[in-house]
Amino acid sequence: MEGPAKYPNRAPIASYGNGGFRFADMSHQGSLLLLPSGIYAWAQEEFATLTVENFQQVFAEAAQIEFLLLGCGSQLEVPDNTIRKAFDDHDTGLEFMSTGAAVRTFNVLLDEKRAVAAALLAVDNP
Repeated sequence: MEGPAKYPNRAPIASYGNGGFRFADMSHQGSLLLLPSGIYAWAQEEFATLTVENFQQVFAEAAQIEFLLLGCGSQLEVPDNTIRKAFDDHDTGLEFMSTGAAVRTFNVLLDEKRAVAAALLAVDNP
């Protein structure tokens, strides 16, 4: 676990940039995990150092998640095969895109009541 929920519910992201996010009339500096159980601080700061271990909290809730949107930062990156295989092993889809695209997609899918989760790397400039 990354720690206690910053917000113990699901909520759309109101804005992002300057190294953080705004949601539910709150702000957070740093990266976020948006899971069925709530919104959590995510200690991950950069795409290049992502490992399967960074997604353990996601896998713990995998039964409630159809797929995870991975916001890779300011541009699209492709996670390595070990990360993609771990998602396959947990029967959870993985879609990767820039953080901005992931925020927009998450908000739409959340509004549609889809079983979506997100792991969003903070960016300085949207």
